[in-house]
Amino acid sequence: MSDSDVDSIIRIAAKGDGVTADGRHFPLTAPGDRVDRDGAVHFGVHHATPPCVHFPACGGCRLQHLDEESYADFVTGRVVGALAGQGLEAGTVMLPHLSPPRTRRRAALRAARSGKRVTIGFAEEGSHTLIDLSMCEILDPRLFALVAPLRGLLASILPDRRAAHVKMSLIDQGVDLLLEGVRVEGLAADEALGDFARAQGLARLTIDEGDGPQTRWEPEPATISFGGVPVGFPPFAFLQATPDGEAALVEAVRDALPESGAIADLFCGLGTFVLSVGARPAYAAEGARDVILSLKAGAGRAQRRVAADHRDLFRRPLMPEELNRFAAVILDPPRAGAREQVLQLAQSAVPVIAYVSCNPASFARDAAHLVTAGYRLESVKPVGQFRWSTHVEMVGIFRR
Repeated sequence: MSDSDVDSIIRIAAKGDGVTADGRHFPLTAPGDRVDRDGAVHFGVHHATPPCVHFPACGGCRLQHLDEESYADFVTGRVVGALAGQGLEAGTVMLPHLSPPRTRRRAALRAARSGKRVTIGFAEEGSHTLIDLSMCEILDPRLFALVAPLRGLLASILPDRRAAHVKMSLIDQGVDLLLEGVRVEGLAADEALGDFARAQGLARLTIDEGDGPQTRWEPEPATISFGGVPVGFPPFAFLQATPDGEAALVEAVRDALPESGAIADLFCGLGTFVLSVGARPAYAAEGARDVILSLKAGAGRAQRRVAADHRDLFRRPLMPEELNRFAAVILDPPRAGAREQVLQLAQSAVPVIAYVSCNPASFARDAAHLVTAGYRLESVKPVGQFRWSTHVEMVGIFRR
């Protein structure tokens, strides 16, 4: 067969398909793979053997067929490509950080009961069909260890032909478990919850039968620590996906901050950044009331100088005259980005902005406003916390 009868995969597109030079897409291919005219794929040197028996059906992973080099290139390419789409280029593109397998400390699984059988796992890609997990190469083993025991518990408290959500987080005290969509009726079911939590050594067990979360087991207050400061942890509150990924993001932010001066942390959550960048005067704003109250209490107990403000930054962003009081601003908005707040930042004199993003596309759109207003995108740090997925995080540093 001649070379004219074969196309090579040159890159991985944003949704995970391999792409040839002429723009054709082929799923489950890696850079260097060769595709015949009849569609047959010949694997190249960057095509890895997927480590999980559930791949590619399970929707938890899409890129297990890539080797480390190609996966790193994909993570970086998602950031650089999004910026290029807005006509932007960072001064420095730092090496990507990739979280190792089996380090995910936060996960939302689905469970379904049919007769005596309970299935727990991620849904198939583009489907509601559940993959019943017998292994998982992304979850921390302490989370995956709960899957088998949970099948037994849910057989007694999950109604037949009903589905539930299983939400797990690793916190200071161990595994925090939230079960949504279950039904606990009678003394036996209630005792089964306590027995399960005790036997599995849970940090906390919370259930939601449809009328709000109810804590059924919590031997000591559930906390998560940032910079050595424990903060009360609302059930399944937001956490960065992996501890090492969080550390990479924090380091990139901390290295960019000036040595002195007050900082503002916008969309601060539980205090991931404001508590980890050192004990300095800080303002922290967040729209979720339970989260900001936890941060306020934790910072107070640690005697940190953090002014915690319950504020909806989409409807009431900080204005330039408020922003100009700070030596630096950190922002970590949700996937949609922070357009309303960025437009105000663009009119401010803040010398340093550290923008943490979980969506390169919305980051690039916001970055365009800042660059147009005179900021320079000094650097970007890509972070692949969601191992083998197409989800990419990053930190961008802007300076006036």
